[in-house]
Amino acid sequence: MLERAAVNEVIIAFERTEPLLQVLVGPRQVGKTTVATQVEAKLQWPSHFASADSARPHPPEWIETQWRIAKSKSASGSARVLLIIDEIQKIPQWSEVIKRLWDDEVRQHGNLKVLLLGSSVLLVQRGLTESLAGRFFLHHCTHWSWPECRAAFGFNLEQWIYFGGYPGAASFINDEPTWKRYISDSLIETVIARDVLQLQTVTKPALLRHLFGLAAQFPAQILSYNKMLGQLHDAGNTVTLANYLRLLETAFLSSGLELYSKGQMRKRGSSPKLVHWNNALVSAQSIRNFEQAFADGPWWGRLVENAVGAHLLNHLPAPMWNISYWRDGDAEVDFIVSRGSQTWAVEVKSGREKRFDGLAAFRKRYPKSKTWIVGPSGIPLAEFFERNPAGWFE
Repeated sequence: MLERAAVNEVIIAFERTEPLLQVLVGPRQVGKTTVATQVEAKLQWPSHFASADSARPHPPEWIETQWRIAKSKSASGSARVLLIIDEIQKIPQWSEVIKRLWDDEVRQHGNLKVLLLGSSVLLVQRGLTESLAGRFFLHHCTHWSWPECRAAFGFNLEQWIYFGGYPGAASFINDEPTWKRYISDSLIETVIARDVLQLQTVTKPALLRHLFGLAAQFPAQILSYNKMLGQLHDAGNTVTLANYLRLLETAFLSSGLELYSKGQMRKRGSSPKLVHWNNALVSAQSIRNFEQAFADGPWWGRLVENAVGAHLLNHLPAPMWNISYWRDGDAEVDFIVSRGSQTWAVEVKSGREKRFDGLAAFRKRYPKSKTWIVGPSGIPLAEFFERNPAGWFE
């Protein structure tokens, strides 16, 4: 079984002397629970694993019960004990309960080590910032990269660009109808129903689903809110659509990148550039199969560009990093990566003819920025996807 980088990151964090909660966030079905069990196996401490992922939310008192069960497994007063709670965001007022229990544990110099897992970055981070400031260390478990899918399943680059990086779906890629049903029913619908609609106030659930389906038709494309309004029934207004796009982003499904403007990285109200965090989310809802998608030059170019955007989103988390796009008239740059005062313009070339006027125009506007071309004549795609993109921007 593949061991992801998060395993050692969490173990190293537990070995530090500072008493901190360890929090692992990431999409569903990318192996957060597997990471937790591998951490458990490597540490070999007395441990207790509990999942809050039930049809009906557990009460806050459920956390106290799991806490006490874990504490009871200590063979001696000095032995370290590991408590793992999966899908912590499902518990009402979870952060307040964890804060009270954790503060007592630290005050008493206790031996309990805690790992919390979550699938909704908004709900997890809201609880962390509101109640647990200064008490946690955040880890990210991303969608699977190409090197991981190659090592675990033998994917070549083209297969990963089309089928994406959901490990549970890898065994179905030779039967595409089954693969598409699995992605749509077991992944997309589950995430929307359990990580968005069940935990958020959504007045128009059908609209949110239709918005996601529409976005999947336009990967790595700039789509104005007015155009979305024209294609969606009962769409309400642009504010509703923008809010629903942000909800899809909190569940690691789709993001609406906003227009770059120096000093105002996210220009509110701009037409979003739609990027999906895993290309499987696009291919599973397309009428094209793998061979047809690869033969369709413009469509394959969109899949490549979306894969680059997804690679950036998965590995360059906010708020340290900001991912946007730039356009001024006919001049356009695919992605703008910002960190502090540094800015990089990234243009993706997938083999089809593409002009680079946008890069020149952007450099003229922002002369201190740096540029990268990804694809033929620049960083080869295989080399770009081989490594964490932070390495290209540091």
